[in-house]
Amino acid sequence: MTTMPANPLGRALRNRHAGERTLVWARPDMQAPASFTLISSAFEHGASIPEEYRGRFRGPNISPALAWTSSPAGAVELVLIVQDPDVPFRKPATHALAIGIDPSLTGIPENGLAEPSSIVGLRHGKGAFGRRGWAGPLPPRSHGPHTYAFQLYALNTRLELGGSFTLSDVADSMAGHVIARARLDGTYEIR
Repeated sequence: MTTMPANPLGRALRNRHAGERTLVWARPDMQAPASFTLISSAFEHGASIPEEYRGRFRGPNISPALAWTSSPAGAVELVLIVQDPDVPFRKPATHALAIGIDPSLTGIPENGLAEPSSIVGLRHGKGAFGRRGWAGPLPPRSHGPHTYAFQLYALNTRLELGGSFTLSDVADSMAGHVIARARLDGTYEIR
């Protein structure tokens, strides 16, 4: 957490949030058993994300290492979506959108969500500010703590998407194909 002079706009918007219901996780067509676990060596579920993983405008913008238990039987592809439902907008901000993750993998190393990725098969869609790859936490100053929902989905099919896919393209293609999912939440606040 960084402390700076209070931001009047951030304070004025404190009660405005996209909300948990706007996450891909909340969509009825994404419901599946949480039969595997997602963790990070950088932070625990519900804890603060360390400063070194902060967004590029103020920090080095390095993605945290992620690990998960074995993918469920029948998984053909994994998809990772990182969203902030606490932004003062109608829709959550997308901080990472990665498809094509091999289900035989058990993690993504630190900065593995950089663009281009060093992970064979992993492809990035457009996220925050129209960029590809990891966009670290960068909430409005004085808006309060923001949650960053790391959502990992196991699919029973491979997504066939063109080169400039968006979150909407991914979610629509995933519908009806999610066989398991896992979630890890981290928080970040600029006071």
